[in-house]
Amino acid sequence: MSAESSNLSNIEHRAVIKYFVKKGKTPKEIFEDMVSVLQESAPSYAMVKKWARSFQQERASCEEDPRPGRLVTVVTEENVRKIEKFVLADRRIKLWQIAEELQISKKQVGEIIHEHMNMRKISARWVPKMLTPFDKQRRFQTSKDFLELVGDNIDEICDRIVTVDETWVRQYNPESKQESMQWTKKGERPPKKFKVQKSASKLMATIF
Repeated sequence: MSAESSNLSNIEHRAVIKYFVKKGKTPKEIFEDMVSVLQESAPSYAMVKKWARSFQQERASCEEDPRPGRLVTVVTEENVRKIEKFVLADRRIKLWQIAEELQISKKQVGEIIHEHMNMRKISARWVPKMLTPFDKQRRFQTSKDFLELVGDNIDEICDRIVTVDETWVRQYNPESKQESMQWTKKGERPPKKFKVQKSASKLMATIF
């Protein structure tokens, strides 16, 4: 099972537990089955045991009961729509930034994003960016055309070219893994981050 498909929401976890309870499995058996499939994203044994006991007592709903003092009205269609707009406008937006805008708690924002929008934050994956054979051939041909155009006036032309000192381009993006994390819907591919493989001086050497 892929990493995307093994990440279930809390409600989906409870639905799985409810299904196994109906089949007559014990909490220990349910937990072992879920760990074998979901691995690290599986719920804890204490959580499985708690919900299995509830479903054995004929509980029907997979929704969590409202806690004392909890503002149930925060999870409204309007708030979900507003949060979705914030997230789609900036995939790297922080929970506290949305919370400040909507004047609700960070925990409630997280609940709406994870439980109702079914989104999670993942970091970018590295993708090497190398010159293709076509790119190399094009650079070679461009350099050759330039030399033919210059002809015997190479010294005069070079005197008119403005150059700078050698500058090294980092082989990695200094952005941390935490900083690169973006909100994505379940099943979406992680964002890509490209590596630069050569220094500026070496790229110029490729041309000339």
